[in-house]
Amino acid sequence: MTAESIHAAYRGDIAKKTGFIVLLLFAAAGLSMIGLGSGPMKFSVGRIAAAVMNTLFGTGFECPPEALTVITLIRMPRVVLALLAGFGLAIAGMQMQVVLRNPLASPLTLGVSAGAALGAGLAILTGFTVVGGRYMLIANAFIFSLIPCAVVYALSKIGASGHGMLILAGVAMNFIFSSVSTLLSYFSNSEELKSLSLWMMGNLGRATWSDIAPLTAVLTVITPLLFLQNQKLNVLNAGDESAQGLGVDVERTRIAVILLTAMVSAAIICFTGIIGFVGLVSPHIVRLLIGNDARYLMPASGLFGAVFLLASDVVALKIIEPAVLPVGIITAFAGGPVLLFLIIRRQGSRGW
Repeated sequence: MTAESIHAAYRGDIAKKTGFIVLLLFAAAGLSMIGLGSGPMKFSVGRIAAAVMNTLFGTGFECPPEALTVITLIRMPRVVLALLAGFGLAIAGMQMQVVLRNPLASPLTLGVSAGAALGAGLAILTGFTVVGGRYMLIANAFIFSLIPCAVVYALSKIGASGHGMLILAGVAMNFIFSSVSTLLSYFSNSEELKSLSLWMMGNLGRATWSDIAPLTAVLTVITPLLFLQNQKLNVLNAGDESAQGLGVDVERTRIAVILLTAMVSAAIICFTGIIGFVGLVSPHIVRLLIGNDARYLMPASGLFGAVFLLASDVVALKIIEPAVLPVGIITAFAGGPVLLFLIIRRQGSRGW
């Protein structure tokens, strides 16, 4: 091949990846409009657009007060939370899969979800909370979900930071936290168990603008830090020894990525409850479509995760309308078959 043909192929590959990202942006925008129109009260596209414009640019767009209230205070926070949560869980899963070299790695791998479940269980079943008020459950879930981060950091200090050791530590923490949660559930009444079960299924219905602000702040700070790791992740794809030979501090990179992704996951889970498969499946689907280059895989995975979670929430709103299913049920129904398909597709191949 000539140099010109190689450059042309490279430009075509970049155009394909960029086009896919742009397509996901349009899909997110279209699904957002569908999400804003989903619910017991039906509004025209014009009224939805007017409510959105009023929210973004202030008054001046004609919209009935009831439509403005429902769309801007109930539905819009739900849509924004779905986009933020899907984006964060997917980029966390993508980076974890690379640094741990494990196709099943996700924000749930290191015990983050089990820790959050224990924190929520303590708040709901026993009344034990770190802080009071309306944020008691959120604060409990967040603080307990950070315990695995502390364990990972402690393991790194004693030299047990290999990807196999960290995965085993995550499995161990999952068993420990789950056993304590089960013990609490055994001594609780039915109403408390129902509340905890609903939280653990994943739910976007509690979204408010006051919840969006801290989650946006966390993603704004941590996402650029994760993006800076992408070049190192590309090198890590060649193996730890090759990466070290090229000057990458493998252990430091691994610990930094795991701690950052665990913090992102913890910040999301404490507001949404446990939503599975978004961080696990989204990176694999995107990887099949555009390849392993982390510079494009990370934003594309994040946008795909946002679209996946928002689409799942729209289905949860519409499938047995006017009742609403927890979105975690929909992601599990959708993600399970997709994961089986990926396993079958990869059978006999080397790695992911």
